[in-house]
Amino acid sequence: MNTTALLPVIIATAAIGLIPFLVITTTAFLKISIVLFLVRNALGTQQTPPTLVMYAIAVILTAYVSAPLASEIYAKLTAPGVDFSTARGLQAAGTSIVGPLRASLERFTPVQERDFLLAAAKRIWPPDYYKQASADDLLIVIPAYVVSELTRAFQTGFLLYLPFVAVDLIVSNILMAMGMVMVSPLVISTPFKILLFVLISGWTRLLHGLVLSYATS
Repeated sequence: MNTTALLPVIIATAAIGLIPFLVITTTAFLKISIVLFLVRNALGTQQTPPTLVMYAIAVILTAYVSAPLASEIYAKLTAPGVDFSTARGLQAAGTSIVGPLRASLERFTPVQERDFLLAAAKRIWPPDYYKQASADDLLIVIPAYVVSELTRAFQTGFLLYLPFVAVDLIVSNILMAMGMVMVSPLVISTPFKILLFVLISGWTRLLHGLVLSYATS
């Protein structure tokens, strides 16, 4: 069997296996999924909506937000002259998509975060390897993007938690004043939190806000 002929197949298989990892670390999926789960916890509804539904919503919104990037990458991979039958052709195809991916990530990555990771690389990486690094390298940009998305996700989750915490405190104080200390506040506050969320069209506003947080202007 020709080993050279198998090489592109092996590389393509490995690339397909990395797709879930890339989706999590280089798209809006990270922030959207975290915010959705934080909201569910704030509502106190345990496993409602189910975890599978939450992930499905995150995937759908991620596909919507990332549609322009996916379209640009697809156009580069299907452009005339792209050859997937050789290792050199696969390398050229991979290089062609680095530019759009880097530009997309840098839009939502603070410069100071990239500068920190580049400075940290000087202390962690070997000198010869560090000299070739720059703030625009994907090895710098992707971790910076992940950290930034995590920070924004928890900032958003904190703000969303506040009104629900207020409802819990109000219900707890009322139950205590009525001498009903044996009644769990969550039993009473959860329906009120759901009612509040429904009255303000919470899911609609939340999903709209998550989408618009990736607006270009």
